[in-house]
Amino acid sequence: METYEVAGCAGLAAISAVFQIVHLGYPTPWGMWIDIVAIPWILAFFFYRWRGALIVSVLGAIIITLVAPSTWLGAFMKWIATLPMWLMLAIFQKVWRLRLEDFVRLRVVLLAICLGVIIRGLVTVPVNYYFAIPIWTGWTPEKAMQFIPWHIIVGLNTIQGILEVLVAWVLMFKFRLTRYASWE
Repeated sequence: METYEVAGCAGLAAISAVFQIVHLGYPTPWGMWIDIVAIPWILAFFFYRWRGALIVSVLGAIIITLVAPSTWLGAFMKWIATLPMWLMLAIFQKVWRLRLEDFVRLRVVLLAICLGVIIRGLVTVPVNYYFAIPIWTGWTPEKAMQFIPWHIIVGLNTIQGILEVLVAWVLMFKFRLTRYASWE
């Protein structure tokens, strides 16, 4: 990576940390926040492709571990839930050899969002029921399923995933941040 890419990734991770510390968003009754913490992670994809998104998301998760009340569990859940969103963009870019300019077409991004949200739902439901909720609450998976229906988990993650990608897309393409991207 070039020096400016390393600095850019560090800056985006720092912005993510600020969003976590200030924690702008909406706390749902089910314990999940609809927030803006991972928007810099998606922006990192648009700036530096998959490698930038991976670096910023891992750094962001480490920072969440250190500053959030949910510690490593919240960081892991944020990371595992956001991974399909930027990874689907990266897969689209790789398979169809898309350039950054191709992502200005909202239909390309919307298709990636739809597939990313489906994968996000398929990942977050079992991870919540069999890992996160039992650790966080002490409930068995059966009790978790009884009190938090799967459609709540999928719905909240759908809202969060759409928010993350669309806000990053608007910032990148409507505010012309593309001029700072480093795509070869």
